[in-house]
Amino acid sequence: MREQGTITNGTISNSLMIKDLNNLRNDDVFVPNEVRNFKDVTGINSRKGLDRVVISNGEIVNVVSKSYGHLPNETFFGQVENMLLEADIKTATRSINRDNRSFAVDHILNDESLVITVKNGMDELRPMLRFTNSYDGSSRTTGHFGFYRKVCDNGLHIAHSSIGFNIKHKGDITEVVMPNIKYLIAKFMNNEYYELQRKFEILAEKRVDNIEEYVKLTCEDLKIFMYESSKENPEPSLNARTVIDIVNRESNLLGTPANMWHLYNAFNEVLHGKLKKSFNTQRVMDARLFDYTLQLAQ
Repeated sequence: MREQGTITNGTISNSLMIKDLNNLRNDDVFVPNEVRNFKDVTGINSRKGLDRVVISNGEIVNVVSKSYGHLPNETFFGQVENMLLEADIKTATRSINRDNRSFAVDHILNDESLVITVKNGMDELRPMLRFTNSYDGSSRTTGHFGFYRKVCDNGLHIAHSSIGFNIKHKGDITEVVMPNIKYLIAKFMNNEYYELQRKFEILAEKRVDNIEEYVKLTCEDLKIFMYESSKENPEPSLNARTVIDIVNRESNLLGTPANMWHLYNAFNEVLHGKLKKSFNTQRVMDARLFDYTLQLAQ
């Protein structure tokens, strides 16, 4: 399944660009999982440090040491959900399962009083909490704040605020100690949320007349992907054409000239929807992309 937006063969559909919270991606993140002895599973001995295997949905996805503490999604994501329910925080949930190896669950705050808009009021954003876990070691067990953008179903992972929690290992049992989530949300709203909204407006005010030129510059400076199709073919690559197409379609949909806000979000869409990067790497790249486009806009 696609993770954000509706990119298909490098294009997006206008009719599908604006999502509602009742139609979010909902992958099964509670797949069967267990940790077993390497020799019991394979029938062969292994060297020290490669003592056990992590099995997810019937497949070996990792080989780990005896000291590895396994954190099942049922424990981690389940405790997150209980924490939100106990705090009476209403959210819409989006879940992502990548090949039964790494997982993300987004909790989008379903509170109309927290909605912010950019430019002409049609571009809505909500605060979002993202939690990630993996069985193959590709992503750390983390929680952080971000934004859910209604246009194109984007998730903006640019906030510095994280959601700290303690993970305690007692033999094969792993316990997650969650923080006071209401306090963390209030802190995020007071310190970062509206400050970032002002930066969004700065991006939206910077008009982009030559989209291809800015896309090429961003590709060359940030090395997100190649702008050219190949060394022999200087025409825009599929990813570059997708970014250009998204900028033009968002501009038409929102009734505003193409601007740096559209450019950032178009790259964001391709970064999270097409590029094969870990959740952690995508977050780092997203923050770099945002800072870069903000610098261009100022």
